[in-house]
Amino acid sequence: MKRFLLILTLLIFTKASVNAQDDGGEDKIRDRMREFIQKRMDLTKAEAEKFTPVFIRYFREWRTTLRENKGGDRLILQQKIIELKLRYRPEFKEILGEKRCNEVYKHQDDFIREIDQLRRERRDRINNKPVRVQRLSPI
Repeated sequence: MKRFLLILTLLIFTKASVNAQDDGGEDKIRDRMREFIQKRMDLTKAEAEKFTPVFIRYFREWRTTLRENKGGDRLILQQKIIELKLRYRPEFKEILGEKRCNEVYKHQDDFIREIDQLRRERRDRINNKPVRVQRLSPI
């Protein structure tokens, strides 16, 4: 009985620890994506300070939209993402100007493609498959 309770307790704490790490991992991805976009857009310090809180709000809503529509109709997901981008466009436009505000989404897509490529390379290395390297630029 004691052994059972010990194992159950360990499982509960392990699950809590994994959940805490997942949240930290999401923040890490968000911060790296933000840094990537800021570097690509060559934002000034003032622009970066204004951009960061707006981007964090956008990122959280974007992740929530992805989670809520996971496994659902792909077209509905795309529509919701476009609606989200349209809703945040005026805020990015105020910070970055008319011409550069849409670049945020382009660089976000670039970042996602590069992360996907890195994941494929890592998976291929684990499976001992030859790796195809095709990056847009270093992160």
